[in-house]
Amino acid sequence: MARSKTPRKACCLISEVLEEAGLDREKARRFRRQILEGTILLCRWQLERMDQGEARRGGTRARRVTVE
Repeated sequence: MARSKTPRKACCLISEVLEEAGLDREKARRFRRQILEGTILLCRWQLERMDQGEARRGGTRARRVTVE
């Protein structure tokens, strides 16, 4: 690949690398969406667990324990 005198944009370089790896723009978008939806699901699950824990404890705080 011949180098041009003007610097190339990082976004163009990333697109080229993704294309060489066989990941086109639409696949990358679907993959990114899937990761974000998974992150949202994980956060909702964690919030639900926190709410259930507070309900079981009656809203009290956990006691402090010293570990040696």
